[in-house]
Amino acid sequence: HKSQNRHARLVLNVAGLSPQLLGQSAFYPVLGALIGRMAGETVCAVTGMPNGATDDELKSLCAGAASTGAVALVHIVGVTPEAPDLETALGGLPPEQTVHLTTEMVIKARNRLSLAKAGPIDSVALGSPHFSDGECRALLRLADGQPFKVPVYICLGRHTLAELQADGADIALSDLGVEFVVDTCVVVTPILPAAPGVMMTNSAKFAHYATGNTGHLPVFGTLADCVASAQAGRVIWDHGVWS
Repeated sequence: HKSQNRHARLVLNVAGLSPQLLGQSAFYPVLGALIGRMAGETVCAVTGMPNGATDDELKSLCAGAASTGAVALVHIVGVTPEAPDLETALGGLPPEQTVHLTTEMVIKARNRLSLAKAGPIDSVALGSPHFSDGECRALLRLADGQPFKVPVYICLGRHTLAELQADGADIALSDLGVEFVVDTCVVVTPILPAAPGVMMTNSAKFAHYATGNTGHLPVFGTLADCVASAQAGRVIWDHGVWS
């Protein structure tokens, strides 16, 4: 809570990554998981990120960072309020460490979020942190009316569910095979099928806690991967988005 304790000491530079990778929503939870492991309790500043990150992307980054490490604060230079530039984020002091992220480092961090290999899945769990109205509707568009072969659990708040109910989007999702988990999530409430099993997710937080809390092995993928996998009943990965 003191200003001097909010200054970054670790700098992660992502400028060397491809614009395609930086433009992927799935990059944010993976970056968060990587930050957590590298930073621990250290305040980190990320530089080289494009403008225009959404609230959903930033929340997934912070959730991943707080799950894999004791991270309380992350600055995204040029994006978050206390970091209009790197010098401000650092409080005018030199960083203790600067790390230039490579594609290989990102892919390694992504792979650490999957404990199961390609093959059948038992469920898909989304919404850690809770899914937003926009994320629910993105899933609906990706599904394109094709039903799921395994349960797809969407964890969300009651107010978000009310937004979906206002125009019948909740019914359209339920018809696909979505089961809504309201005001809680599948890693703290016994909702998943009996363990052992394989749970696919686009959440670094779910991937980190899944096995310890539920006994299910996680498989991490993009939201599009999760939708395609739920429709197929097995893991489908598009590795091209990580190049």
